[in-house]
Amino acid sequence: MSSDSLVIIPTYNEKGNIENITRKVMSLQGNFHLLVIDDGSPDGTADIVKSLMKEFDGRLFIIERQGKLGLGTAYIAGFRWALEHGYEYIFEMDADFSHNPDDLIRLKDACLNGADLAVGSRYVRGGHITKWDYKRVVMSYFASLYVRLVLWMNVKDTTAGFKCYRRRVLEAIHFDDIHFIGYAFQIEMKYRTYRKGFKIVEVPITFTDRVVGVSKMSGKIFKEAILGVIKMRFLKVN
Repeated sequence: MSSDSLVIIPTYNEKGNIENITRKVMSLQGNFHLLVIDDGSPDGTADIVKSLMKEFDGRLFIIERQGKLGLGTAYIAGFRWALEHGYEYIFEMDADFSHNPDDLIRLKDACLNGADLAVGSRYVRGGHITKWDYKRVVMSYFASLYVRLVLWMNVKDTTAGFKCYRRRVLEAIHFDDIHFIGYAFQIEMKYRTYRKGFKIVEVPITFTDRVVGVSKMSGKIFKEAILGVIKMRFLKVN
């Protein structure tokens, strides 16, 4: 069954979430396809996906990689695959339901109505965060503010990882030039999109902390983002 929309979900040890998130995406109106990029999960995440591929033949796909190679490289592998297979709308989404799959439709609608990149945003009017403590909310908000001030980029949720790209955006970005593979990857992709003059629209979402599984966020990843932003300010974007 053909589709113009591909959702990319990177996974590492997501056996508690992957079947439920897959079934939810497959149930949505709009015939979304789903590509899982699994980095050698020892908990059997990839085996669950492969068992579901029989049920969702032609709509569910997997790329298996050996070891944890980084969020950015996972998404780039997915972007390349999406472009090779002719998709027009390419989505990023987490496996842990922190991103509500129902919002995929709203992100696509934003692109259908003129956006080149639609960002699921916690920090525009109507956006919310649930199940985070106060300190984490404040840290996240000021991290995005810091990025905006350094990069002069008019995007309020600069670290958001729930997005829809039009094909032409990814075709214009040279993936081999991407510098960051961790948390800063999300910032760099928005910055390159912004610098190339594409239209970025923020769509308000409610972000919910994961219930099942373990967060992949760490101090090292956060530090890469903070220091990486300064380096990004001086990137040459072709």
